[in-house]
Amino acid sequence: MHFKAILNSEGGTLRTADTDALSTEIQDKFSAGGHSADIVLVQGKDLEAELDRAVADNKIEGVLIGGGDGSVSGAAAKLMNTGKVLAVLPAGTMNLFARSLQVPLDLSQALDALARAPVSDVDIATANGRPFVHQYSVGMHAKLVHLREKREFASRLGKIRASAQAAVDTVLHPPRIRVRLEMPGGTEVDARTSSIGITNNLYGEGHIPYTDTPDGGTLGIYVTKARSRREMFAFLAKMALGKWVTNAQVEIHQTKSVTMHILSSHRRFRCVIDGELCKLEPKVEVKIHPGALKVLRPGIAEPK
Repeated sequence: MHFKAILNSEGGTLRTADTDALSTEIQDKFSAGGHSADIVLVQGKDLEAELDRAVADNKIEGVLIGGGDGSVSGAAAKLMNTGKVLAVLPAGTMNLFARSLQVPLDLSQALDALARAPVSDVDIATANGRPFVHQYSVGMHAKLVHLREKREFASRLGKIRASAQAAVDTVLHPPRIRVRLEMPGGTEVDARTSSIGITNNLYGEGHIPYTDTPDGGTLGIYVTKARSRREMFAFLAKMALGKWVTNAQVEIHQTKSVTMHILSSHRRFRCVIDGELCKLEPKVEVKIHPGALKVLRPGIAEPK
């Protein structure tokens, strides 16, 4: 396949990487795997336009995106239902979608694995038509991102430190939001909560929040039941250990689609879509789109 490799120069790892050496390594390893690659280094503000050019170019069969979860999410949204293949080079802080696809987090090892990886169809979700590969969330996560972005940081370590400080502030002063969830079959859930996360497939157990089954065909809905600070810290402690099923502070639902009505004043709150802080709409329709995204997926057998 012929790939366009788009490297976000503002991605965490790429800020300090030797991009000339990395570009040579991409070409060499993809060539060894039977592929070819054109490489472009862009700033974050130019990423969308470069992705649009790749999608419109009939010679491009796949896109290798180098950056964090936001860059990966943006690329997935552009490639959804196009038949073009997404390859994820993990160069961010958390690299959640890369973990779901079993892509090694070391850049050199990731290129080795991607160059040999088979193409697989995985799921993508949409919230009011906007695609996401990881999570749509309201409440604590949105407040945490808002507080983190108010702090200045210039490195991956600085971002982690800012996130930790924002998390403590959020737990000490959690938001309160009222919602109604409507699911197929007449199921309704009314909740007064500090946090709701709607995920592209259920989280796996025993690790940080990402799915082990990116082709599972279902949304996960995580409603936080914790109210007191003690309950909040217990919830976060279990979340950090990847304990969801046994977490008494979380109510979990599975569904193919859900409509969420914000019963509180929605203008008081924001939402987060794959790590990006966004305007919260009073009614949000979330759907799963099974197999709508083609990816290079290390760790699975080559289709027969």
